Amino acid sequence: MHTTGLLLAAGAGRRMGTPKALVSDDHGPWLTRAVHLLDDGGCDDVVVVLGASAPEAVRLLQVLEDTAGVEVVLADRWEEGMGASLDAGLAALDAGPAQAALVSLVDLPDLVPEVVRRVRAGGDGPAALARASYDGVPGHPVLIGREHWAGVRASAVGDQGARDYLATRSVRLVECGDLASGDDVDTPR
Repeated sequence: MHTTGLLLAAGAGRRMGTPKALVSDDHGPWLTRAVHLLDDGGCDDVVVVLGASAPEAVRLLQVLEDTAGVEVVLADRWEEGMGASLDAGLAALDAGPAQAALVSLVDLPDLVPEVVRRVRAGGDGPAALARASYDGVPGHPVLIGREHWAGVRASAVGDQGARDYLATRSVRLVECGDLASGDDVDTPR
């Protein structure tokens, strides 16, 4: 199954004080690390959705050793929230070969490739719906098969992303609490 890693990194990071796509820590820039995470986790290609920090983030991506298979999409309405970013990313995938999108967020710095592999293996084909859980609590990444993209796009409003859509469907939870916390980082450490 062709799976595209869809990295949402368009927000302004108001609580963080800077766009999260530009945050670095002792392990390097979150943006490039998240791209490598999706690639190393087995995604066939990666689409990065940018917005608030687009010029600076594109420069960060250009320093990746291998940018083959990495596409940048600009979310024109990024200020509306994660829903607009998810909508822009899934719209960009519509014309491509992907049967599923593995959606992740740039502000999950403790994820490891095995989380991506487990979630990716949690569903097969265009009807797939699976998501990581951490000690039973649903989180990211989320595997969304092509059959669900239109419904997800229609329900992705504000900061909701796919939450409302997923709440009305049978979603396979893939336990990953032994690998990572799944915590998103919203404020400086």
